[in-house]
Amino acid sequence: MTETRKLCLLGLVVLGVSGCAGTAARDADVLYQVSTIAALLEGVYDGEVTIAALKTRGDVGLGTFGALDGEMVVLDGTVYQVTADGRARVAPDDLTTPFAAVTPFESDLGASLDGRIDLRELQLALDLSLPSRNLIYAVKVTGEFAYVKVRSVPRQEEPYRKLTEVVKAQPVFEHRDVRGTLVGLRMPAYVKGINVPGYHFHFLTEDRTEGGHVLDCILTRGRADIDTTFALDMALPRDKAFAEADLAGDRQNEVHAVEK
Repeated sequence: MTETRKLCLLGLVVLGVSGCAGTAARDADVLYQVSTIAALLEGVYDGEVTIAALKTRGDVGLGTFGALDGEMVVLDGTVYQVTADGRARVAPDDLTTPFAAVTPFESDLGASLDGRIDLRELQLALDLSLPSRNLIYAVKVTGEFAYVKVRSVPRQEEPYRKLTEVVKAQPVFEHRDVRGTLVGLRMPAYVKGINVPGYHFHFLTEDRTEGGHVLDCILTRGRADIDTTFALDMALPRDKAFAEADLAGDRQNEVHAVEK
């Protein structure tokens, strides 16, 4: 293990110990989720919940838009739409989402991150801070990145293809020496079919003009903040596509294919 990696990990270990009392006191924290990852994988892309309604349930989170029209980044109460050209814009309130997860973010755990670490090392470092791997966490990592690789997805037309087919031709963008924020969730293993187990990050540049779904990154310096969540409130679609979708079976291979 490199010295910089040691410093990063030790900083988060101390953070985890000092933050436990704060998380215990926040049992009202709720992650609000629209639909399920299994439905999104199956091609259920028509949204029912508006962006205006989504913003009343949380100020940090991620997701996508109706017809799979780009990646969603929710940061500081503003919903950003990263379209297939990698550009970010403030999403209009009347847009809808077929899949999203947001929470009122208040940091329970926080620490500085110094030392060059990649995405896998960052996730390992964050894991060391968690009081339990059986809870849900919202995560923000803000700082300087030597490299960020992201993707977005193009708007789809009916009949919708499955998500594993869509991402085969996904536009990919690479950013170097950039400041910005990773916005993500860390979900427990038992949410298979409901959300993505483990970490799922979207990225937004500091000027909030570019971003996307994170495929890889190298963080050089920054700060991590984690909000522990003790409840999941899920709104299921009422449309025919969801009602008739085949959502049974283990989809972990499909999740891996669309996340990598």
